[in-house]
Amino acid sequence: MKVAVIGAGQLGRMLALAGYPLGIGCEFYDRAADTPGGQVGPIVTGEFDDHERLAGLARRADVVTFDWENVPVESLAPLARLAPVYPQPAALAVAQDRLLEKTLFRDLGIPTPPFAPVDLRLDLEAAVRRIGLPGILKTRRFGYDGKGQARIRSRADLDAAWAALGGVPLIYEGFVRFECEVSLIAVRGRRGEVACYPLTENRHEHGILAVSRAPYRHAALQRGAERYVRAVLERFRYVGVLAVEFFVAGGRLVANEMAPRVHNSGHWTIEGAETSQFENHLRAVLGLPLGPTAARGHAAMVNFVGRLPARVRTLAVPGLHLHDYGKREARPGRKLGHATVVAATAARREALLRRVLALR
Repeated sequence: MKVAVIGAGQLGRMLALAGYPLGIGCEFYDRAADTPGGQVGPIVTGEFDDHERLAGLARRADVVTFDWENVPVESLAPLARLAPVYPQPAALAVAQDRLLEKTLFRDLGIPTPPFAPVDLRLDLEAAVRRIGLPGILKTRRFGYDGKGQARIRSRADLDAAWAALGGVPLIYEGFVRFECEVSLIAVRGRRGEVACYPLTENRHEHGILAVSRAPYRHAALQRGAERYVRAVLERFRYVGVLAVEFFVAGGRLVANEMAPRVHNSGHWTIEGAETSQFENHLRAVLGLPLGPTAARGHAAMVNFVGRLPARVRTLAVPGLHLHDYGKREARPGRKLGHATVVAATAARREALLRRVLALR
């Protein structure tokens, strides 16, 4: 069985590694061959709007998927005539636009921060008057890992925020005073079967995910998150892995954003769950039975951003699982790898996690 993966970053790399034991091969498409995915599987290079080269890839595959949410939807849609494309491009189109995404959540009854579209400076003034301060001004498209955002704490910040982001479609969101951030990763198969992983608690630094802990045990929030994510899955008749990030505020969930792909906050599932998110994504898109999603204990994942610690130090931590993405260039803000620890108790996990954090 062969899966065509549009995008060949670290997520694609981990998809390929999950597929090999099952006899599933991945062939990648990206702008450059020297990519994390291209190091573990064959790769075709080209621009993401080169429909002819993309079509050649799709003709050789049983199914087409992607590891990057900024793949042009208009490039994916024609491929569906050659091979199934999962997740569905319609879901990707919504996830690429924060206004469409928040509107979808609202229409499905999923709580969100108050929000308003902003195209002109006058729109920003009106949004601040209606929603209030503090808030966050965001680009509607192409923002990730904290990029494309400006915090507005007072009216004195409006000029700087507009100067930084104005000129493209924007959205203004009210600030949520939250206790923590969590994500739910779920997978839906071709026959409509759904499996959900335990909630994961996430901590970000400078807008980039730094640490994930799972499971985040809160029965009521788990049930609520599963209900909300199932609503999104059913709206699109979705196939594959979907991640939805939430704020926990006042004992309730407030949806932040969704990712129609395997997700950084699910990396712990490789060692910490009965079936990883990567394997389950491949199972789903190929129409294979989904694997169980229960946690194997208490897991934590640490992202290595900007630099990788020396292997002699990381591998000295008992039970540490190191994932080096094979990126040739280290630079500030770039995810170069991650490490996972899994323990029988939360206390033991925290002790190991402190050792891993000291490596950064």
